Amino acid sequence: MAITFEVIHKDIAGRVGKLRVNDRTVRTPALLPVVNPHLPLVTPREMREMGVEALITNAYIFRRSTEYRDRALSEGLHKVLDFDGAIMTDSGSFQLSVYGEVEVSNQETIEFQQAIGSDIIVPLDIPTPPDAGRERAERELVVTMDRIHEARELFPDANLVGPVQGGIFTDLREEAGRAVQEFGFTFCPVGAVVPLMESYRYKDLVQVVLAAKRGLSPATAVHLFGAGHPSMFALAVAMGCDLFDSAAYALFAREGRYITTHGSLKIDELAELPCACRVCRSMTAEELRQSKDRERLLALHNLHVTLAEIARIRQAIQDGTLWELVDERCRSHPRLLDGYRELLAHAAELERDDPVSKRRFFYRGSESCRRTEVIRYQEVIPRIPLGERVLVSFDGREVPGFDTVLNFKPPFGPYPTELAETFPVGQSEVPEWDDDMVRSGCAGIRALMEAHPESRFAVRCGEEWVRLVLEEVPDAEVYREQV
Repeated sequence: MAITFEVIHKDIAGRVGKLRVNDRTVRTPALLPVVNPHLPLVTPREMREMGVEALITNAYIFRRSTEYRDRALSEGLHKVLDFDGAIMTDSGSFQLSVYGEVEVSNQETIEFQQAIGSDIIVPLDIPTPPDAGRERAERELVVTMDRIHEARELFPDANLVGPVQGGIFTDLREEAGRAVQEFGFTFCPVGAVVPLMESYRYKDLVQVVLAAKRGLSPATAVHLFGAGHPSMFALAVAMGCDLFDSAAYALFAREGRYITTHGSLKIDELAELPCACRVCRSMTAEELRQSKDRERLLALHNLHVTLAEIARIRQAIQDGTLWELVDERCRSHPRLLDGYRELLAHAAELERDDPVSKRRFFYRGSESCRRTEVIRYQEVIPRIPLGERVLVSFDGREVPGFDTVLNFKPPFGPYPTELAETFPVGQSEVPEWDDDMVRSGCAGIRALMEAHPESRFAVRCGEEWVRLVLEEVPDAEVYREQV
């Protein structure tokens, strides 16, 4: 296989990497815009000029097209589409999910994808919808795995990907991930998740993707099929997705919808165009509404915004600030917030891949207390050597008679002064303390106490925190700060 994936930077489970396909390289995270040759609102050449390094088109459409089939076979996809980047082709599984059947076999669609020069080839997997029962999900997963096995046997040198199916059942997704990994795939799409995103079931989406990731190797590039709205990209990248494909830029334009990073707006209701792309800076909202090229201009805007968000995410990963971007984006919709909180519920699992040092930690609310950095700090805090009598001082002042004095920084907990300039204590910014962050910091005190049963602990705090400290650290003596 000529598909390789190299990880360069990491944050949470997100990766900046290089996907190499034949002689082409794609920076990840990456968006692969969907191209329908019959409906070219934005041409592939224009996409390339906008920085698109890979796109996806549908081999089934080409195969059934009287206009493009013969040209694709004789000239190849890259020439027909006038695109010199990487091209991925869907097998017809999308049509299978919509219409229930397709007039092509697994072997036929792979042969056709090879014949037209596709760089990344997808077998004819079965996209089990989220509302399917377990019996159906198991049955269709067997078919999908049989087809993947058939594809590897018949086309051992093809640039095949291994789709991960299993419906809404997390154990099946994990099983499927493990099974496709045994075939040696370096590129694995997670399929049949569009209905979850369309119905804003982001909590379920997180569960499904993380289950698939548990079965896959950390070295595998993960493609989230059909994820196209920029408001959820940061969340998806944080759980380990590297590539996305979508026709949303064009579909939304046809519906008169204007994409932003926090949702979609109706162009007919806009008084201003709140965007810095060349479309929005060259005309007013009224001029865009009245333009004879309205759909195309909207599509250009939508694609600009989507690609800019991908670039923003890549930068956040390199800066180590992806959690903060996820927090910001997921507050744009209550159901996205559900997904964010579900991701945080798996923070202990994510912590294993998260870098140990980052540029900063900004506290943005109670969700920040559950981040990987807090979990890791409280896991390593027991290593701090202590004397017999230990004081944790909220204001940093000492009290005579203690062998060890530690400062306190919520949401992390106690720390020796020697760590005051190290991550995460020294690079964290928190607002005025609140109950949630102090409770989280008290969990750090408890972790230290459990690791050092031979020591006696006391906490020095202001009157406003006495009750909370007594609740959270009942075995510690409490000293009230003097006013």
